Amino acid sequence: MSSSSEIVSTIVKKWREHPPSSYSLKVDNFKQLEKSTTSSDDKYQSRLFSSGGYNWKLIVYPQGNKKDNGEGFISMYVEIDSESLTSTPQCDVFAELIFFVYNKKENKYFTIQDVEVKRFNALKKIWGLQQVLPSDAFNKLENGYIFEGDQCEFGVEVIVPSPLTKWEILSFNEKLQDPKFSWTVEKFSLLKEDEYMSNTFSMGAWKWLYPKGDSRADGKWLSLYLRLADSDKPKADEKIFVQANFRVLDPLGSNHFERKNRWYNYMNLGWGWNKLLSLAELRKSYLDKEDALNVEIEFEVVSATKYSPII
Repeated sequence: MSSSSEIVSTIVKKWREHPPSSYSLKVDNFKQLEKSTTSSDDKYQSRLFSSGGYNWKLIVYPQGNKKDNGEGFISMYVEIDSESLTSTPQCDVFAELIFFVYNKKENKYFTIQDVEVKRFNALKKIWGLQQVLPSDAFNKLENGYIFEGDQCEFGVEVIVPSPLTKWEILSFNEKLQDPKFSWTVEKFSLLKEDEYMSNTFSMGAWKWLYPKGDSRADGKWLSLYLRLADSDKPKADEKIFVQANFRVLDPLGSNHFERKNRWYNYMNLGWGWNKLLSLAELRKSYLDKEDALNVEIEFEVVSATKYSPII
C-alpha cells in the first residue's frame, strides 16, 4: 500500500503518429545547433507562433537547462509573449503543454507532457520540462532521433481552453417566506365541473396553480395537483425540485389528511394524486358545516436555477 504522502508523477510519455498542431522546429544540423547555443544561454528560441489566441515561443536546450536540473537531457519550454498578456484583460492564461521529438526509426513522435495545466502570467511566463529525453539516448543514431546525417525535429502543442461562458447555478430554498398556501372550495357537494383551479400564487420564484379533479378518479376520488402557471413554463431541459406536503384539513383541526411528495422533473408541469382521498371519506370527515373543503399545501423546498446568457 502506498503512503498517503507519496508523490504521484504527473508526467505522461507516449508515442503519437500525428505531428504537433501548434509549432514544429526542424533542425538540419543538431551539432551546429549545440554549438550555436553556447553564446545564447544554451538555448534556442523559435519565432513567435499563435495558439489559442496568444503568441508563444518554443525554447529548446539541446544540452539541457543546467539551471533547472536539466543537465544531460534535452530540455524544452514554452514562453508566452509579454504583449499577449498586456493586450488581453485576462490576467492569467491557462494552457496544456505537450512536447514532441520526432523518431525516424519509429516514424512517430515521442511526446511528453505534464498533465497539470500551467498558469502563465506576468510573474511566470515560461513553463516546460527540463528532462524531456536523456542526451545519450537522443544522440545515438540507432535510436532514431538523429536521422539523415544530423537532422532532428522538435515540436509543441499549446492547448488553451476557451473561457468559461456556459454555466448554471442550482439553489435549493429551504427557508421560504410564508411557505403555506390555503384554498377553500365552497359548496363542494354542488360542484359540477371536473376541474377547478385556485388563484395563482408565487413560491420560490415560481407561480403555481392548485387544480382539483381528474377523469381517472372515476368520480369517486378527490384529485389534487400542484401545477406551474402557464406564464412560468421552464426553459428547455430545466429541472424543478419541489418537496411539499398536501393536506385536506379536518374542520375540527385535529386529524388532517396529509401526503408528502417530491418531484424533480421538467417534462411535466404538474404533480399530485389522481386518487388522493375517497369522496366518501371526504364527505364523512373533511367538509365543514358550510359544505366547504379546505385544502393546504406547505412547501419545504423549491429549487431555482440561474443560467448563463445564450451566446
